[in-house]
Amino acid sequence: MKRLTPFSYFEPATLAEAVEILSGSKEKAYLLAGGTDLLIRMKRGEIAPPALVNLKRISGLSSIEREGQSGIRIGALTTIAEIEHSSALRASHTLMAEAATALGSPSIRNLATLGGNIGRASPASDMAPSLIVLKARLNISGPRGNKQVGLESFFTGPGTTILQPGELITSVFLPDPAARSGAAYLKLGRGGGMDCALGCVAIFLTLGNTDTEVKEVLVAVGACSAIPMRANKTEALILSGSLTDGHIQEAAMAVAAETSPITDLRASESYRRQMVQVLFSRALKLSWSRARSSKDTH
Repeated sequence: MKRLTPFSYFEPATLAEAVEILSGSKEKAYLLAGGTDLLIRMKRGEIAPPALVNLKRISGLSSIEREGQSGIRIGALTTIAEIEHSSALRASHTLMAEAATALGSPSIRNLATLGGNIGRASPASDMAPSLIVLKARLNISGPRGNKQVGLESFFTGPGTTILQPGELITSVFLPDPAARSGAAYLKLGRGGGMDCALGCVAIFLTLGNTDTEVKEVLVAVGACSAIPMRANKTEALILSGSLTDGHIQEAAMAVAAETSPITDLRASESYRRQMVQVLFSRALKLSWSRARSSKDTH
């Protein structure tokens, strides 16, 4: 651990104040939410933020609320543990709770926030693949007002996003899934899964008139490309035929080919591709099973 370099510190009480500080800062300001990643990187000397803006005093950013019959809104400062244990999310968006459970240890989940996890833009994010297949929309506030963007178009590279100076994520909206839908998230990691993912797969599918007809499917893969990726070619292949063991195996090979993993100290490129095939097959079969047994209400 290294000695922290001096930095400016701000603690806004309102969202408008936070936007004003971020917009007016002459130096690059880093947002502080849970701090589980930011503070460690600072202590290691990997980054030396000239300014920190602590968001924890801003009210209204840490709730999980249903919006009529359309979906659920999650505040950016909601902790991963709150998502993991939310009865509302477990009733309608179980995939979110599963992804939250896979993130780190209980102590990390009690501090880490949804907005911080998304904003970090890690290719190995546990939450991003599930949010992508659930068609999550981000609410962003900034000096030019508020806007909504789909999570799939939010990431631009490792650690980079479309956020402009002065902008920050305020909440995430999840539309309710259709009837006869099922989803699953599976991750491969070291240390009992508490390490960041070597590979992870999220799948959401909706069945058609029969139990083998797929009406809609979304596949997202993490830790196997520069950003959490949507596997569009694999989705098209799944939609091209009925769900059978042979078709699932064909799709598993397709998703491995669609990814672009790297070799590093944690795993080789070939190992990651092989494991993505395994994770995908298991996640697709689990999603299929859940869709067949789902009720008309979610």
